[in-house]
Amino acid sequence: MDYNEFLQSKRFISQSTGFTPDSINPMLFDFQRDIDRWACKKGKAGIFAQCGLGKTPMQLAWGEQVCKYGDVLIAAPLAVSRQTIREGQKFNIPVNLCRTHGDVKPGINITNYEMLEHFDAGKFAGIILDESSILKSYDSKYRNTIISMFRDTPYKLSCTATPAPNDFMELGNQCEFLNVMSRTEMLATFFVHDGGDTSKWRLKGHAEDKFWEWVASWAVVIQRPSDLGYSDGKFILPPLNIQEIIVDSPHKSQHGQLSFVPELALTLQERREARRDSLENRVAAAAELTKNGEQWLLWCDLNAESDALAKAIPGAVEVKGSDSQEHKESAAIGFANGDIRVLVSKPSIFGFGLNWQSCHNMAFVGLSDSYEQIYQAMRRCWRFGQIYPVNVYIITSRREGAVKANIERKEADSERMIGEMVRYTKDILTKEIRGTVRETTDYNPTEEMILPEWLGVVA
Repeated sequence: MDYNEFLQSKRFISQSTGFTPDSINPMLFDFQRDIDRWACKKGKAGIFAQCGLGKTPMQLAWGEQVCKYGDVLIAAPLAVSRQTIREGQKFNIPVNLCRTHGDVKPGINITNYEMLEHFDAGKFAGIILDESSILKSYDSKYRNTIISMFRDTPYKLSCTATPAPNDFMELGNQCEFLNVMSRTEMLATFFVHDGGDTSKWRLKGHAEDKFWEWVASWAVVIQRPSDLGYSDGKFILPPLNIQEIIVDSPHKSQHGQLSFVPELALTLQERREARRDSLENRVAAAAELTKNGEQWLLWCDLNAESDALAKAIPGAVEVKGSDSQEHKESAAIGFANGDIRVLVSKPSIFGFGLNWQSCHNMAFVGLSDSYEQIYQAMRRCWRFGQIYPVNVYIITSRREGAVKANIERKEADSERMIGEMVRYTKDILTKEIRGTVRETTDYNPTEEMILPEWLGVVA
C-alpha cells in the first residue's frame, strides 16, 4: 500500500449498499427525483430537507423502488399517517394504513411510532422514518427501540427537517440507525469531550471539514433547491410576520398585595405564575384575532389555556393529548381541508409533519420553553407551497419580557448554523447527486438504417 492509498483508507465515507433504480415517479420535481436516485444507490440514507420541500413524495417514491425487493414500512407521527396516504394518492403510489403486522399488505405500509412494537421488523425490506427527529434524544425509548428493531433491515431512509448543526447527538443517532457508524464511534472519531457534562462534545479543530464530508456521504442536507444547483422556482417562501401582543394582568407583589405594576418574571416558577395570572387576557386577545373570519391555528402550552380558548371561540375544535387517535386524525384532516376554521392544540401534538398551508394565521397563546417546538409549529403553515404571508402572533403578559425578540434571535442563530451545515456539504452533494445519477434512455433500433451514398464516399 502506497501513501496515497493509506490516506484514502483513512477517509470516513459511507459505502453504498443500494441499487440502481428504475424510472423514478415523473410527478416529482427534478431535484426530488435526483435525491431519490442517490438514496436508492446508497441503500441507507438520510434526507434532511427543509419543511415543504417534499419529503413525503420523496420517501414514497423511494419506497416504491424498494418494494421490488420486499415490503416497506413507514413509521410516522400520530395524525400524519392519513396525510401520507392522501399524498400517495396524488402521486399514484398506494399506501396501506396498519395498526398491527396482521394488517400489512404487499407494498408500502404505514403506522404510527406508538404502534411499532406490534410489527415484525424482519419481514420488511425497507423502513422509512418520517420526522426522524424522534431519534433526537439519546435515552429516548423510541430511539433505542427503532435502532435495535431495524438493525438488519436492508434498506433504510431517514427523513426530517434540517437538524441543527450543533446538535451532534441527533446526527449520531441518525447515522447509527442507518448503520453508518455507532454514535459512540462518531464521537470518538470526530469530537473531543469538554468537562464533566457528557452532553458537551466539540468538533476537533482539524476534523470539521472531514466531519461534514462524512455527513454528506450518507445524508442530503438541503434548505432550498438552489443549495444543490437547481432552480428554486415555487420553493420561495412568502414573508413571515411575527407580531407580539402584550397584555396586562394583575399579580401579587413581593409583599402579597395585588398590583398592576409589572415585575419581570425571572425564574421558571415566576414565568408560570405570570402565564396563569394573564390567562384570561391572553385568551381574550386570541379570540379577538379570530373574528376576522379566516382560518386560525392556536397553539397552547397548558390544558387550562386550551380549555379556555375552546370555550371563548364559537366553533373552535380542541385537540388534547388525552383525546382518541380517531379524534386527532379527524381534526388534522378537517383543518387541512378547511372544514375546521379554528383549531386549538399543542405543538407536542400537532407540531410535526403536518401540511397546513391552507392556513396563514396562527397565535401562540402559551409558549413552551422548547424553541424547536415553536419553530416546528410555525412551519406547519410557513412552508414551501404557502402562497400568503404567514402571520404569527405571540400573546404574552408584560411580565414575561421580550419574548418575540428572543424567538427572533434563536431563529437567526438557527438559520446561521444551518447555513454553515449546507455550506460544508453542498459541493460534495451537488457533484454526487447531479453528476452521477442522471437517468439516460437507451436507444434500441428496430429497423436497419440505410446510409446515403455520399456518406460512404471518402475524399
